[in-house]
Amino acid sequence: MANDFIVALSELIQSLLIDTLHIIGDIFDRGPRADYVMDELISFKNVDIEWGNHDISWMGAAAGNEACIATVLRIATNYNSFDVLEDGYGINLRPLSMFADKVYSGDEAECFRPHLLDDNKYDSVAPELAAKMCKAITVIELKLEGQLIKRHPEYDMDTRLLLDKIDYEKGTVLIEGTEYELLDKHFPTIDPSNPYELTTEESQLIETLKYSFLHSRRLQKHIRFLYSHGSMYKICNNNLLFHGCIPMDEKGEFLVLKTDEGNFSGRNLMDYFEEKIIDAYFVDGDDEPDRKQSAVDMMWYMWAGAVSPLFGKDRMATFEHIFLADKALSKEHLNSYYEFSSKEKYCDKIFDEFEMDKEQAHIINGHVPVKVAKGEKPVKANGKLYVIDGGLSKAYHSKTGIAGYTLIFNSHHLALAEHRQFVRDGVNTPEMYVTETMKRRLLVKDTDVGKELEKQIFDLEELLECYSLGLIKEKSK
Repeated sequence: MANDFIVALSELIQSLLIDTLHIIGDIFDRGPRADYVMDELISFKNVDIEWGNHDISWMGAAAGNEACIATVLRIATNYNSFDVLEDGYGINLRPLSMFADKVYSGDEAECFRPHLLDDNKYDSVAPELAAKMCKAITVIELKLEGQLIKRHPEYDMDTRLLLDKIDYEKGTVLIEGTEYELLDKHFPTIDPSNPYELTTEESQLIETLKYSFLHSRRLQKHIRFLYSHGSMYKICNNNLLFHGCIPMDEKGEFLVLKTDEGNFSGRNLMDYFEEKIIDAYFVDGDDEPDRKQSAVDMMWYMWAGAVSPLFGKDRMATFEHIFLADKALSKEHLNSYYEFSSKEKYCDKIFDEFEMDKEQAHIINGHVPVKVAKGEKPVKANGKLYVIDGGLSKAYHSKTGIAGYTLIFNSHHLALAEHRQFVRDGVNTPEMYVTETMKRRLLVKDTDVGKELEKQIFDLEELLECYSLGLIKEKSK
């Protein structure tokens, strides 16, 4: 029984050591098996998730947003993540592969060659076919995004409408008055007179794929877990946890999103988006079709919109990144939050917005990988801001120089574990260093749980006193 005993004891130690696990977003898209990660998270007793932009694209896909479905498939085919789609979630990719092989026969689709960072154990796809599949779904994605932008002028994303700026005979695109040559000029499914309209085959394909996403039991189970244990932000023990940013303008003021339902900024913006995320999945489309459709469409905006706290950039330059040689054109500029939040007074401004004690508060932030190799530090604003996205997945290791961070918060201190790339049967122990020591050891009563326990104790004492004074009579058996 020795082995079983050691395993049981190890699991007991782990459960006692980790009181609560906080995931600061982006479970999906950059690792080989996000479904395995979700299964593991579901097994934890106390876990919460602050949604990331990659999580929201999958949540949007599971809610039926066709642009999100195309986005998820583009990234998956580009990063060779066929296992998670087919074996993990049972998404039927056969129609996409047949469509791509037929429409792009003879097309090398060189711009769409997959990043072969991880091997597929069960669903291996030849890189040549994967490239064609990626191109096919990318063109569909650009069309669907264009339809969304045209349907919602309030998104203010007309600069992302580029399919109608292409000269299909010359193979060039006009961007802000300048003409650029395209790296890929073969677009057999695009009608130059109506470039955002899907062909009949493309419409049938996206409907088939949508059916797979909506009826994947395992995917829907995981998405429901993201909903039940997730939120846009969380305040825990005077720590503000969120994935991306609190959008700001160039003056350091909270950026305003203007909608038909009102104007939103700061904390209200985060709350507004959370309400839309919930509506997209749980509102009955038969009873409230307009409310449902508005929320489902908004899921894509949260993936790529300039005022989305989850995205935090001025634009999603997918088109430029794929089709243009000049990489300066695909530069995505971070929201001003990322400049201002490194200064203590702007962190205090955020703490005031969220009604927190700014003398003891911290922001725990994800989203933007910390480029340790270039000298970047994860702790900023005189210790008030922690950026813990060091880039866990292989796709970022060359940029960051590490394999991500875990922030550990206990009664004695805050500490960062700096991870190394996982090496099977090798030495890859994370480097641990304390970043802040508590002025005095925190007690249970200093925590959120402790404050809740104090309320319960007060209520029980009140109840006991009422019995003692006879104000409440004990019931006879």
